[in-house]
Amino acid sequence: MEQHRILIIEDDRKIASLLAETLRKYHYNVRAADDFDRILEAESEFSPHLILLDINLPSYDGYYWCRQLRQRTTVPILFISARSGEMDQVFALENGGDDFITKPFNYEIVLAKIRSHLRRSFGEYAPKMEERTIRLGRLELYPERMELHAHGEEIPLQKKECVILELLLSESPKVVSRERFLEELWDDQAFVDENTLNVNMTRVRKKLADYGIQSQIETVRGAGYRFIAAPEEA
Repeated sequence: MEQHRILIIEDDRKIASLLAETLRKYHYNVRAADDFDRILEAESEFSPHLILLDINLPSYDGYYWCRQLRQRTTVPILFISARSGEMDQVFALENGGDDFITKPFNYEIVLAKIRSHLRRSFGEYAPKMEERTIRLGRLELYPERMELHAHGEEIPLQKKECVILELLLSESPKVVSRERFLEELWDDQAFVDENTLNVNMTRVRKKLADYGIQSQIETVRGAGYRFIAAPEEA
């Protein structure tokens, strides 16, 4: 059974450490953000099922980050804060939060709220949705699982690897432009180095090769990339 991933965004390292330690005891996969100017990158890399978010953070507050996160994810966001005023709770909910936990908190209450929100979003109370599957010949991509199935193997993917393969497989054999990859992979293209997409594409090619997949990602000079299915996998 998959471990639910929880991202902690809390600048008090002692609280973050204690929270992470407690959640790991209950078999959650936990990561605590350590660069509070790169919250969106942390979410993208970890792809959490639930986020614990403090209000008082360096540079920008939790309300700001909640609004930014809501543009890219619908997972539960639970505010944790020493602020206990009614308006703080109102602002938290109006800016996209799902719940509010006041410090100092009881860990049993935190765990109960986490379980409740995960059940509603991913468990027995979650709306039943048909899982997407992208098939190209004998290759099968499951975007929600971030898995590629080939030759009887289940190949785990990182979030950006999955996005790249989803675009390539769904459009094959057509060319997918570099601009479209940049739009799908990064929110702010202005700060993406030209070589960054090349690096990510190289990682995907290596992963395919490591698992014995003969199909190729072809670079189309001046245009973008396309996926060419090998005859034995077509």
